[in-house]
Parts: sequence; structure tokens; C-alpha cells
Amino acid sequence: MHINGWLVGLKQHVEIEMADGVFSTITKVKESSLNHQDVCIAPPLIDIQVNGFAGYDLNSDDVKTADVCQMVKSLWKTGTGFCCPTVVTGSNQRMSKSIQVITAALKDPTINRSIIGIHVEGPYISPQDGPRGAHPKEHVRQPNWDEFQRWQDIAEGQIKILTLAPETEGAITLIEKLRESGVVVAIGHTGAEHQQIQDAIQAGATMSTHLGNGAHAQIRRHPNYIWDQLAADELHASFIVDGHHLPPSVVKSMFRAKGLERAILVSDAVHLAGLEPGRYQFGSQDIELTSNQSVRLYDTDYLAGSAIELARGVENSVKFAEISLDQAFRLATVQPAGVLGLDNQIGSIQVGRNADYITFQWDKLGYKIKVLSTVIDGQNRN
Repeated sequence: MHINGWLVGLKQHVEIEMADGVFSTITKVKESSLNHQDVCIAPPLIDIQVNGFAGYDLNSDDVKTADVCQMVKSLWKTGTGFCCPTVVTGSNQRMSKSIQVITAALKDPTINRSIIGIHVEGPYISPQDGPRGAHPKEHVRQPNWDEFQRWQDIAEGQIKILTLAPETEGAITLIEKLRESGVVVAIGHTGAEHQQIQDAIQAGATMSTHLGNGAHAQIRRHPNYIWDQLAADELHASFIVDGHHLPPSVVKSMFRAKGLERAILVSDAVHLAGLEPGRYQFGSQDIELTSNQSVRLYDTDYLAGSAIELARGVENSVKFAEISLDQAFRLATVQPAGVLGLDNQIGSIQVGRNADYITFQWDKLGYKIKVLSTVIDGQNRN
């Protein structure tokens, strides 16, 4: 089996040979520039924060294993080959069920490789309006190692990321225990002071979740928790680049401040992504998908996740931050793989690795990616 196309990253037309689901050779075939009719080849996108998609809600009370599988299959069509299904703040019962259902989906051999871990976002976050975002206040609580261990037992060790606010009582101790157990700790939904963020970093936090969001509507110019996280070289930062969560000028500035080598794109998609505008339920929350594809708590200005697939974030990153397509793809492949310690397995196309890739066409003038196929282990998943 072989494929010809423009290889993102190498910036070259290549022929790629595959055998037994593995890349066997990569050969440059011609010197030429990329045009909009060319087939492009890139690693599958990696979304480490996805709450749902195409009507499938991972945080509903009646979520089923089939919903998780169908969500993953829907993501394949958009070029996202790997993801961290995300469980958000809720009752212990509801969160436990979501974790159990996602773990059960891993038993499906066609789904298993695409789920690279579970992301638990909350419930150990700020109870304040603004930092709390759309997370239900009645279920926000203090860090509890015993509760987390029960979730990790249900997940059979598959919880790989936990987002928390470092100012909550007991957070620093929990961060230390999570680090020791191999879980990536992300700072998010926080109103922390400078020293609290520094303490979290010292304890083992290595990432910021959707930096610039989950914040007060108004904060002091400086110092504040956004500047502190931007300035911390120890922290990677994820960003939602949908045109609603962060204005283009903020995206450009934050990418430059954090550095592209520490920036990660996430969708933070909820189940409304891909649906028609209207009023919907998200867990216990009443939310609205507007005609311009923003997701908000109903009748408020508070955002409640996004309605994009990750490929749109790649497009917008090129447009907003004036970076190259190659650079934008790294934010959605190499960087998320690296923060999870999986960059020796996924995130790049190399001889000897599993034959995971996507093909697409790139409209440079319109900043549009048209996904043609998503291939995992040499098998077309579209």
C-alpha cells in the first residue's frame, strides 16, 4: 500500500509505502510548491479536550458506551484520529458513570487506539463566577485523593489529565500525588494568586487548560493568573481557537508569549458541535448554540464549550496568528502527544511507526482544510 502527496512538516511531495499497518518508506518524489489541488498528508489530529460531538454527550446522565464509540467515529471524519474524552464537573455518581462508559469503549478494538486517555476537568475548581465557567456550582468541591483514586480504579488507570484550581484547599498535596502516579496536572478554571500558581508548578503541574478562558470577566491588569501562566516556561498551555473564546489578536499575542513549542490546540467541543443552532441541555445546564457557532449558558454571555472540530482550530491558528500550516499542525499533533509522553508513538509520520495519517486539501486563500481520509493502523476510518 502506498500514498502520494505533500507531507506537512517536510514541505515536500513524497511517496509513502506501508506494510502491515506500519510506515515502511518515505521517499521524496519532486521539488515543487504546494497548491490547493494537491493532496496533503499529515499525522491525525490529537484533541486532548473533547466533551462530546455530533450529538453525543459524554456528560449526560444516560451516556452509553455506544455514544463514546460513535463520537470517536464522528471525529475521524473531521481529521481527529486521537482524543481524550473529557469528563467535567458533576456529581460523583454522574462522573463515575461517564468514566466507566468511556473505559468500556476501550474494549472495542477499532476505538481503543483512538482514545489516548481520559481528561477529568474539575470538580476541584474555583467556585467563583467567571473562573467556574459553565461548571455547575453545586458540584464544585475540594480536592479529594480518595475520590480520584476511585475514579482511576473505574478507569483502569486511563485517567491521564486532571484540570484543577491550585488555590482550592488541598490542591497542592493532590498535585504531588497525581504527579507521582503519572497523571498530567493542568491548571484551569482558577482565580489563583501568583504564589499559588508557583506552588502548583513546584508540586508538578505542567499544563494550563484553555488559557485565557475560565476566568473573571474583569481582572486587574497585572499581576494576574493569565500573565503568570503565560510566563511560566514549565507550563504548556492549551487554547481554544474558535474565534469566540479568544479574539484573533489575543491568540496571536498568547502564541508569541507562550511560544509555539509550548502551545496546544484543543476543541473543548461539546455535543452541540455539528448540530443546528438552538437551545439544548449540557448535563444539568441549559445552553444555547448560536447562529455564529458559539456555545453559551442560555441567556448569558458565559461560554460553555465550543462547537468546532480541531481542524477549524488549525485553520484559525494560521489565519489569526499568521503562522504556517506546518506550525499550526504541530500545535494539534506533536505538542499534545508530547505533553502526554506519547510523542514516540503518535503525532508525527516516521518510518517504523504505525500507519496513522490524514489526507486533506488546503485552501490557502480561504484558510480551509477539506479532510479526505483519516487512516489508523493503515485502515481508512472515514
